[in-house]
Amino acid sequence: MSTSPNTRPGKLVLENGFVLQGELFGAKPESQGGEVVFNTAMSGYQEIITDPSYAGQVVAMTYPLIGNYGINREDDERERVHMRGLIVRELSMLTSGTRNKGGLDAMLEECKVPGIAGVDTRALTRVLREQGAMKGIIVDASVSDEDAIARAKVSEGPSDRDFTRDVTLSESADWSEAYASEFAESSYLKADASIKRLRCAAIDYGAKRNILRCLAQAGFDVRVFPATASAEEILATNPDGIFLSNGPGDPALLTDAIGEVKKLLASKTPLFGICLGHQLMTWALGGRTFKLKFGHHGANHPVRDEDTGRVEITSQNHGFATDPEHLPSDVVITHYNLNDQTISGMKSTALPAFSVQFHPEASPGPHDSLHLFQRFYELASGAKV
Repeated sequence: MSTSPNTRPGKLVLENGFVLQGELFGAKPESQGGEVVFNTAMSGYQEIITDPSYAGQVVAMTYPLIGNYGINREDDERERVHMRGLIVRELSMLTSGTRNKGGLDAMLEECKVPGIAGVDTRALTRVLREQGAMKGIIVDASVSDEDAIARAKVSEGPSDRDFTRDVTLSESADWSEAYASEFAESSYLKADASIKRLRCAAIDYGAKRNILRCLAQAGFDVRVFPATASAEEILATNPDGIFLSNGPGDPALLTDAIGEVKKLLASKTPLFGICLGHQLMTWALGGRTFKLKFGHHGANHPVRDEDTGRVEITSQNHGFATDPEHLPSDVVITHYNLNDQTISGMKSTALPAFSVQFHPEASPGPHDSLHLFQRFYELASGAKV
């Protein structure tokens, strides 16, 4: 196994007493743990690490070799890392990516995130699948199991508080990053220089940069608002469409945000939500969410579009889902996750609003669902979709 040149023994300890030995890398472990979840993606570890939706969580990668193509900060999804730790089977110290600018070990050290390698991730994944996601912590080997278990139990997970306030931007701003020509060529979005530009208000509950790129590519001039922005503040900018972003945590805790989304829906401005945005729209429309046993975290989830019958492979990252038993009659289910038949998309028949539980921006993951940004543009432009 390739390890860090500064190898030091450590362990991963779950709140139920399950312990796995390994070798520490990245930042020195602190006393802070989080909810341990597993991600089945085979690549895209840098995008996963920098996804704000993982705030309050420790992520285990099921693919055995991580770090082999290095990292480059151009692929960061946010300027800060909010996850609590990274667990891998084998950390590669050899990097071969053509755009590589450094190693994963150094990146995690810089971002103050601890990692542990040499862990039996198959055994860990089986525990989480059978018993459900639970809190855990990465610690130095010198820490007793009893002490580590106690630390894990009192650590904050996604259901303990509102993490969106940690990850959102502090004040509204225009999205100014120009998308690169190579992105335009690979996005499968039909860019047209003559297309009418529309105004999009994007609420940042933990938005990934590639989502904003996709909105811009679809034809929107995007202004990003913090998660704490009021509906009045957002509507005062006269947006053609409003986007509700991904983000961390339990949507049921975000009562203020749900109230503002209700006001936005009442304005009848076209709305599009993904991931946490989808869950907030669920509550705002009169529905409820529930916690999944171990969540959906990966880049290979099959989803069926009920309108077309088409199956799309999607990227997903969430621990909560829409409860089908509590949806109002004017909400139609548009997508199902074919792994477990949970709701992956919906639309209102009374309002210009739709949402999906997955990540259509494909960062990381497949491009099957990028067309949803074009659908949002058409809705915002007044087309019937």
